[in-house]
Parts: sequence; structure tokens; C-alpha cells
Amino acid sequence: MSALFDSHCHLEDSRFESDWDAVLARMAEHGVSRCLLAGSDRQTNEAISKMITRSPSLYGAAGTHPHEAKAFQDSDLTQMAAWLTLPRMVAIGEIGLDYYYNHSPRETQREVLEKQLCFACAQKKPAIFHVRDAHGDMLDILNAHKAKLPAGVLHCYSGSVESARQYLDMGFYLSFAGPVTFRNANRLVETVVYCPTDRLLIETDSPYLAPEPQRGKRNEPAFVRYVAMRVAALKGMDIDSLARITTENACLLFHIEPAP
Repeated sequence: MSALFDSHCHLEDSRFESDWDAVLARMAEHGVSRCLLAGSDRQTNEAISKMITRSPSLYGAAGTHPHEAKAFQDSDLTQMAAWLTLPRMVAIGEIGLDYYYNHSPRETQREVLEKQLCFACAQKKPAIFHVRDAHGDMLDILNAHKAKLPAGVLHCYSGSVESARQYLDMGFYLSFAGPVTFRNANRLVETVVYCPTDRLLIETDSPYLAPEPQRGKRNEPAFVRYVAMRVAALKGMDIDSLARITTENACLLFHIEPAP
């Protein structure tokens, strides 16, 4: 099978401290050649910038998650720019809006998102978007900046087909995670079927959202194969073709050299 690319995970999470090397070994054993670690705040961005030096299979992103928007300072952008000069730091993220938890005030989330959106354009880096229960405001903000948008991906996509159409029309990718394997994932199934294969990514978002049949366990990059199997079935493709296409898409989006 072609190698898989887990386009979004959080290996800096403390739940991986005791067996980090074993997690990477299982990732390789199960055909996952690369994964991207997405940042959330100053601490995780710093951790990721160091962690990716430990393995050539790891790539990183730096950003302020909407949960952490209340702690954002404009000086964070200067530090983010420094991290993004490092080898294999390839994206801004994750950034966006989360109206489900509202850990930061919504107005603050919107302000921080717009600053990072403009920063991504200036840095010529792709953006990784987190959106939960906020697709209306996200689309409004993106449309307001449509004259100058970075490349990007809606990670762990959970919106409607109609929202997906608008994101795709803007040139963005959609990434699907463990929930697409759940029994009640009717809306996600519809969106996967709708999404063109050249705009499709897969991910784990580990340690969260483990797919069936691992649901309830700590998620890890090796489990992206279950997402791949489900998405391939929904697209009427064999798993090898799905792995090849989604890996090519991830490399294209994040400006990563394809494997030889």
C-alpha cells in the first residue's frame, strides 16, 4: 500500500510522554510515513518546533487555537515567524473559531483569527483551520478576505455539504478524521462523497477522536489507516489509491517534497 500521511495530530500532548518512540514505531509499521503536528499556543508551538527534529517523518505548524485566543499577543506573531523558518515547520495552525466551548470570547476569537489569516498570507504559508459550530462567521471572515487568502485546510471537517462547497470554491482542502467512521456520521458521509479527491486529506487529530474500531482509546497516527479505509470505501476507491492521492494532496498543500 502507498504510504499514508496523517495531516493533523498532537504528539506533543502529555498522553504520549510514556511511549512516544513506540507510537512512532507503530506509525511506521502500519504504513504511515509522515504526520503533521499542529500547534495551539506558545507552549505547544515551542514543543513542536523541537519535537520534529527527532524524526524526519514529522512536520509542524505553529498557531494560536481559538481556545487560546484570549491569551494571544501581537508579539506572538514575531515568534511564530521565527518558528516557521525552521526545517519542516510548514504551516500556520491551528487557527479558527470554536463556538461550542467558547473558551475565549467570540469577538476575541474573530480578531485573533483575522490577524493570523493576514499573517499566513504575509508568510506565504498554508493555514490549518479549526471550526466548530461557527461556519457562518468563518465563511464571512474568509469572504471578507477573499481577495487575498492563503492556501489551507478545514481540519477534522464537521460542517455541512453546503459549507463544504463554499470552502472548496475558495480553494481549500477538507480533512476527515475518526468521526467519519462512526455510525451516526451521515452528514460526514455525504460530505466525503461530495468532496473532490484532489481536495481530500485524512487525519487522526490524535490523541482525540479515535476511529472505529479503536473508539474510546487514545488515538495515535497509526490509526489513520481506519480513516483511510472508510474514506476509500465511500469514494469507491481501493485503499492504495486513496493513500497515494491524500499523501500527494498533503505534500502539495504543505509544500513538502513527495517521497521518492
